[in-house]
Amino acid sequence: MKIALDVMGGDNAPDINVDGAKRALQDFPLIEKIYLVGREETVRSSCDRWGLSGPRVEIVPAAEVVEMNESGLLAVRKKKNSSMSISVDLVKSGDADAVVSAGNTGAAVAAATVKLRLLDGVERAGIVTQLPNEFGVCNVTDTGANPDAKPRHLVGYAVMDLAFWGVLFTANRCLRWEL
Repeated sequence: MKIALDVMGGDNAPDINVDGAKRALQDFPLIEKIYLVGREETVRSSCDRWGLSGPRVEIVPAAEVVEMNESGLLAVRKKKNSSMSISVDLVKSGDADAVVSAGNTGAAVAAATVKLRLLDGVERAGIVTQLPNEFGVCNVTDTGANPDAKPRHLVGYAVMDLAFWGVLFTANRCLRWEL
């Protein structure tokens, strides 16, 4: 698996994201590569601090960052060279299998929707949150991102959730993850 990581997204970025990438590479040897997408000098400095290097790590330069207070859709349209936009582009081009960002949620959803499109039958993107419970884990889809969801949108969330569980089941068998 190859992962595109928006290193500039979220609180305490990029250090928290670089630390997370280092731990993921240690814990999951089947991760082939993590693309660290962000301001090159800042990312290199963080990698040096955390001792992250090697053939499974590649820094992908991005000149811009989507800030938390920006409009998601406007940021996607105006900041084509942002770490978030370039991360999604890596998935679109097939260089990465997944994208991860702890940054602006609206921009992440907008970038994925605009660049990667939605599944057939799905009209709105939804956010999946995994909640542990006494039986293992359950998914709650669209935990508040769309306050005016209609019944057909809920059906779309169910479709996405089923697709997610199918991917997770496959990954679990391949990587031997335990939920």
